[in-house]
Amino acid sequence: MPDTLDTLLTPCLVLDRAVLQRNIDRMTARLKPAGVQLRPHLKTAKSVDVGRMATAAFDGRITVSTLAEARYFATGGFTDILYGVGIVPSKLPSIAALRRQGGVNLRVVTDNLPVARAIADAARDGDTFSVLIEIDSGAGRAGLPYPDLSGLVDIGRALHEAADVELAGVMTHGGHSYHESTPDGIARVAEQERLAVVTAARMLREAGIPCPIVSAGSTPTAMHSRNFDGVTEMRPGVFVFNDLDQAGIGSCDAGDMALSVMASVIGHYPHRNQLLIDAGALALSKDISAQEFMPRAGYGFIKDAPVPDLAVVACSQEHGFVQADAPLPWDKLPIGSKVRVWPNHACITAAAYDRYHVVDSEESDGRTIVATYDRINGW
Repeated sequence: MPDTLDTLLTPCLVLDRAVLQRNIDRMTARLKPAGVQLRPHLKTAKSVDVGRMATAAFDGRITVSTLAEARYFATGGFTDILYGVGIVPSKLPSIAALRRQGGVNLRVVTDNLPVARAIADAARDGDTFSVLIEIDSGAGRAGLPYPDLSGLVDIGRALHEAADVELAGVMTHGGHSYHESTPDGIARVAEQERLAVVTAARMLREAGIPCPIVSAGSTPTAMHSRNFDGVTEMRPGVFVFNDLDQAGIGSCDAGDMALSVMASVIGHYPHRNQLLIDAGALALSKDISAQEFMPRAGYGFIKDAPVPDLAVVACSQEHGFVQADAPLPWDKLPIGSKVRVWPNHACITAAAYDRYHVVDSEESDGRTIVATYDRINGW
């Protein structure tokens, strides 16, 4: 007999394939009519199986956040890979080695003139590089700050004029969209994101420097942007799974969350109206991002809970403390029973696991394990 959720050891990661596919179809329907390519940020899924599903309607380009991911996805047949974290010169030999294997176009990112010159110097003896210049469209993390963009043309020229270096384009990430909770607010950030990269691309082209790729994207801006003019690709990531954070800002509904952590009830404590589960900080992460717009979310809501707002309210390393305002129905949550926890931030939660136990709520009963997807961790 096939495994079911009841036979799995906990904690473990459960992925609903039907919801995953609906999420991918929804993003495809957003971008295809606009003529925008999807370059999904697979740091969320870190899975070849999910990557193939996400890119099926597009040309196969992807984004990664670690060299381990780059190697894993290259082995899985992906050939146009953007390593979306600012490159440092010490990693260039690893980039070059991967680019030599099987025609993999592993692209890198910088916002720094000395690094651009180091890339130019490293392009020798047959090694080539493809580079995007990062723009800060307001998130305040990395990139040349918009609207100033000082140094952009100098970096662009250093890359464009170097032998065996391709200046592939410009990129940005509207991460500050995660702090908006209305479609209008997210749309404003999306327009800021768009203007930043489109302006940067125009500045390079006016200086006689090609800029074929104009790359933007986060899940909220991809879902709520009202204008993709000038953008050639979007790089959302968490859209494949969604989570409480995305539900809180309005990028998805509760029925769009494909990922959950399954845990076992290991203790009853009526004197404090709490139960314990065997999923704590390492299984759920201590990310509390959803609390910005869902204060009661704690470290994750319990799926299909018998009382409202049943949540993991505290964590130690391997224990989750589950509580609600209403008295807990102990008979419905006996010791040994299993619960599923919606994560605050799917990307961070999934990083604790080496596989997805896949169910399908449309093609089966939603409890039978229909597949196992592997994933890559580490750096």
